[in-house]
Amino acid sequence: MTSWISKMTGNGLALENLENVLTLQLRDLYSAELQLIKALPKMAKAAHNQELKTAFESHLKETEQQKIRLEQAFELLGQTPEKETCEAMQGLISEGEEIIGLEGEPDVKDAALIAAAQRVEHYEIAGYGCARTFARRLGRAEIAKLLQHTLDEESNADVILTDIAEAMVNTQAAQS
Repeated sequence: MTSWISKMTGNGLALENLENVLTLQLRDLYSAELQLIKALPKMAKAAHNQELKTAFESHLKETEQQKIRLEQAFELLGQTPEKETCEAMQGLISEGEEIIGLEGEPDVKDAALIAAAQRVEHYEIAGYGCARTFARRLGRAEIAKLLQHTLDEESNADVILTDIAEAMVNTQAAQS
């Protein structure tokens, strides 16, 4: 497995300036969003709880917009998104796919799906938070604004998942 830092040096980028780090963060996030666009419909289909299913479907629409915002950020940098693979997201999605493939009580499976989805959200929150901060430091206010918008959506998605878990899914799973 190759880290985003190793990919940076392999792509001719070095830790010479913060813009290089921002670029690689954006590439990583772009790959993550592309992977999620494929994974979220599977998670929605696997969810038993209707609110959870709806949350996954709603977040898919947001994720599609997040991809577009990243493309806008690359354009503002005078770049096009390069094909990279965010291996961290690949691993997180793989864990979610394992849960989807397991047999068990529907409520328990939903609780496990929420846990997997929240790991994804926390990864994205960290990535978008760092990228936004780098953009601000570089005086790239428009890019920072795009990233903040997505960061707000990711944080909200995490809250929604927590609310679904605490309001019903975890209680029902505990009774199984």
